Amino acid sequence: MCNFSVKAYHSDFKNQWDEFVATAKNATFLFQRDFMDYHKDRFNDNSLMIYKDSDLFALLPAISVGNILYSHQGLSYGGLLLKKDCKFKNVLDAFKLLLKYLYENNIETLELKLLPKMYHKLPSDEIDYLLFKVDAQCIRRDISAVIDFREPLKISSSNRKRNLKKAMSNDIKVKEVEDFEAFFHKILIPNLKERHEALPTHNLNDIRKLKTAFPKRIRQFNAYHHEGIIAGVTIFESEFVAHAQYISTLDSKKELAGLDAIFDQLIHTIFINKRFFSFGISNEHQGQHLNQGLLKWKESFGARAIVHDFYKVNTKNYNRLNDVWL
Repeated sequence: MCNFSVKAYHSDFKNQWDEFVATAKNATFLFQRDFMDYHKDRFNDNSLMIYKDSDLFALLPAISVGNILYSHQGLSYGGLLLKKDCKFKNVLDAFKLLLKYLYENNIETLELKLLPKMYHKLPSDEIDYLLFKVDAQCIRRDISAVIDFREPLKISSSNRKRNLKKAMSNDIKVKEVEDFEAFFHKILIPNLKERHEALPTHNLNDIRKLKTAFPKRIRQFNAYHHEGIIAGVTIFESEFVAHAQYISTLDSKKELAGLDAIFDQLIHTIFINKRFFSFGISNEHQGQHLNQGLLKWKESFGARAIVHDFYKVNTKNYNRLNDVWL
C-alpha cells in the first residue's frame, strides 16, 4: 500500500523541484524555480510537493490569495505536474489527498489554469477525468492559434504572400539579438500603452533576468530596415513548442512587412523541427470574446485553434473521488 503525503515548497527544496520538472511528463521550463521566482515579491507562493512514500510524485506550482489557491496567476499555465511513469490510480490517490489537504488547511477553492496539451511529453489527461469527477467548473476557455508541423498547412493568404515579397523587395533583415531594449522601448511598450492602456507581463528587467537564467529558451528576433528596428517577436522555446510571447511592429512601418519576414524565418527555418509553433491567445474579457482580426491574422500563417482551459474546484468535493472504481 502506497502512502502519499503533501509538503509545502521551501527554497531548500529548489534542486529537488527543478530536477522533477526536468523529467515530468507535463512540464516546461516555466515551472523551474528560476522562472517562477523572478516575480516572487509580487505573489504569495504556496506551491506544494506530493510524495509517494519517500519519492517525489507530483508538484503543484501555486500561489494563494485568501482562501483560494491558484495554479497559477503568475504563469501562462499551471496544473498538477506528474512523474513520467505515473499510473492513473496513483494520480487519483495523489489528487484526492491534495484536495483533502487544501480543505483541511482552509483553502476552499482550487483554480487550475491547465497546461495546454501540446506541451505534454506523454499522455497526461488523468487530471481531466478527475476534474469531471469532483464536479469542477470550467470558468474560462481561451483560443490559442497553433501550427502543427506534423501536418502543416500551406499559407494560402494572398496578403501573407504579397507581404513576404514586399519584405524581400525592401531588403528587410531578420536578426536574433541578445538584448530586448530596442524592441521593448521602441515598439512593444508604446504599442501596448496606446492600444490597450497596458504593459507587457514582463518588464525589461524581468525579461533580461529570465534570458540570463534561460539563454536557450528565451529568444528575441527583430526585423530591421536600413539598420532601424521595425518589428520584433519574443519566443519562449520549450521542448516541443516555440511560443510567440510578444509580437509587435511599428505602425509607421507596417507596409514594410517586418513581421512577415520574421515569421517566415521562424516557421520555415528556425523552428521547423518543433512539433508546434504557437501564436498565443486572441481572447479578451476573460475568454468571453475573440479578437476576430487578430485570430484571422494568425490563421493566415496556417495556424489553427486549440483551447486553454481554466477550472475551479471546491476542495470539499474530494470525497467524490471515492467512487471512481467499480
